[in-house]
Amino acid sequence: MRTLWRHLLCCCLKVLPEEHPVLLAESPSCPASDRQKAAEVLFESFGVPALHVANTGFLSLCAHGRVTGLAVEAGAAMSHVTPVCAGQTLRKGTRCLGVAGDHLSGHLHRLLLQSPTELSVLQALTKKVLTKLKEQCCYVSLDYEGDLLQKGSHQPARFQTPDGHWITLGKERFCCPEPLFRPEMLQHGCPGLPQLARQSLHTVPEHARKHLLGNIVLSGGSSMFPGFPERMCLELNFLLQCTGTRIEVLANPSRGSAAWAGGSMAASLTSFQHTWMTKGEYQEHGAEYVHTRFQ
Repeated sequence: MRTLWRHLLCCCLKVLPEEHPVLLAESPSCPASDRQKAAEVLFESFGVPALHVANTGFLSLCAHGRVTGLAVEAGAAMSHVTPVCAGQTLRKGTRCLGVAGDHLSGHLHRLLLQSPTELSVLQALTKKVLTKLKEQCCYVSLDYEGDLLQKGSHQPARFQTPDGHWITLGKERFCCPEPLFRPEMLQHGCPGLPQLARQSLHTVPEHARKHLLGNIVLSGGSSMFPGFPERMCLELNFLLQCTGTRIEVLANPSRGSAAWAGGSMAASLTSFQHTWMTKGEYQEHGAEYVHTRFQ
């Protein structure tokens, strides 16, 4: 990360790190030791004047103009559900799912290897091409079992590989993202994202829960599948029908980079300026102060 940050700051942005505070977006599943090491590297190696560590779920909410809500993130390596109340991340309510974009790409590859397409073509697919194939052709079914039974319910899609070969996808189109809702398809014992969202909501005090119910926000690249927002909405309304509240989910078209957009918006606010951990505080308290400063 030291090498990557130096390249980004000095070669790409062409800025002096010691002149710019850094906002670091942190995954809910990031180990505490990593945030402490990040603070050490940024202050010691780069000499940044200030640092802020923000949860990606909170930043995703900021991108939607909210500081209270439930962030449902489906990224590349992990998926998370994070409750946030008045800008405070409720860590005890955070839920993680070890199924995300990279796992779905591998799942799609295995599904395709069972298809009649020429084996050598499929075996030659790189991770980059698989990701493009997944993003262009796959979608989330609103009735998975029904679509499996009714072969005519889904239109096939064709994809041309960089070397000119054509791949035809049938049921693979909607089978690929289904593990986000049924992790058992990838031998994961964890519940799917809608069930994790319900679990997370039940950890929030009842008086605050209704505010989160009206602000369920989707983010992350793996939430960009067509049908994903509708399926989440459908399942959440079924799971939470006892609340008597009609659930709607917020799905911004640019939600794939919501955490980045939210961080950019938050850091520009005047009210945000008192939240930085300064270099002076780092020198006085050490890197472990990052845990006290950012709960």
